[in-house]
Amino acid sequence: MRKPKAIIVGGSIAGISCAKALILAGWDVVVIEKTRGPPTGNPTGAGIALHLLSQKIVKSWLHQPDLLHNITLPLTIDQNRAVDREKNICRVLARDENFNYLQAHWTDLHGLIYNTLPVEIVFWGHLYLTFCISHDKSTVNVKAKNLRTDVIIDVVGDLLVAADGSRSSVRQTFLPDSKLRYTGYCAWRGVFDFSENENSETIQGIRKAYPELGNGVHTDLVPGTHTVLYELMYKRLNWICDMIKKMHQEVEKICAPEHATVIKETKEPFLNLIADCDPLTQIYWDNVVLIGDAAHPITPHCARSTNMAIADAAVLGKCLERWGPENLHSALEEHKSVRLPVTNKQVLHSRRVGLIKLGLPLPDRGLLIQTQQVLRIKQRSLPFFDDVPATLE
Repeated sequence: MRKPKAIIVGGSIAGISCAKALILAGWDVVVIEKTRGPPTGNPTGAGIALHLLSQKIVKSWLHQPDLLHNITLPLTIDQNRAVDREKNICRVLARDENFNYLQAHWTDLHGLIYNTLPVEIVFWGHLYLTFCISHDKSTVNVKAKNLRTDVIIDVVGDLLVAADGSRSSVRQTFLPDSKLRYTGYCAWRGVFDFSENENSETIQGIRKAYPELGNGVHTDLVPGTHTVLYELMYKRLNWICDMIKKMHQEVEKICAPEHATVIKETKEPFLNLIADCDPLTQIYWDNVVLIGDAAHPITPHCARSTNMAIADAAVLGKCLERWGPENLHSALEEHKSVRLPVTNKQVLHSRRVGLIKLGLPLPDRGLLIQTQQVLRIKQRSLPFFDDVPATLE
């Protein structure tokens, strides 16, 4: 009997994670991705904090599980401080010394998973165009354009997996009224490479200001903004600055002077508009399913986007393996029943944490900082924080 075939739209971490999980479930896989080659080694991108469940899943995909530790640093501390730069006052609001995350650069993690896949399954440089489900709903046909030749290709499979991000074209086909919700603020992000001068005045200053930098994620809250700082492997610092106002006009007012220097000396900072989507009630139709940000766009305040995508992929793979291709609907229904209760609550929680951290009005509580809200900003307060789906046990 032939293997069932899945077509995955999107070659980011969600897409290649799904490819890995489905191959292990006994499926053939094709990944369609518009970028012209793997991003491994690309210096752009940002840091990713991997939860314990994600660590366990990724290790299960590797021939040598210890390879994950070769590209990551442990994060044992999650600290949030309220800061008043004008009065030079800092107060710890919430601190978790048993954080147990691993910190990786996006491209390093992508490369680690991608290198476990057969190279021929990813169609780099192919732009997804559209899809069509057969009349008997047994197959799906995907059209894509080769961006090098402009040739249109057809790929036929048993399942279409949409891993095409928060602005998913596939999701828009089924849910044209589902819109991204812009939060009203943006995040400047950057990776500061100090590998060629690790004893510079800038690095000495930042380590003095943040003595636990090497094993913790440090969030400083100032009314109207907050900043995040943590270290990556290979002598790099990852920083995030959520702002309502322009970064360069405000950075010296809100950041520690040492942190402000790191931001100014970062060569290629980039801007993310912060948005999410109201939770969905449906994530599959016939033989089409959404995963990752296509299924649940989320704000970055709880470090969930990549973790949710990895869990989506792993659960989908196990459901498909359990039910077999002849019971595809049952597999997709189980996947939905396992993931939606988790992702919906995490999306709404992250939305609320963003409001708290920026000191914005809450729907029912007024302004931060109120004592009863402080514990919500700890990562551990996230719904289902320690949950392991029974499907993966």
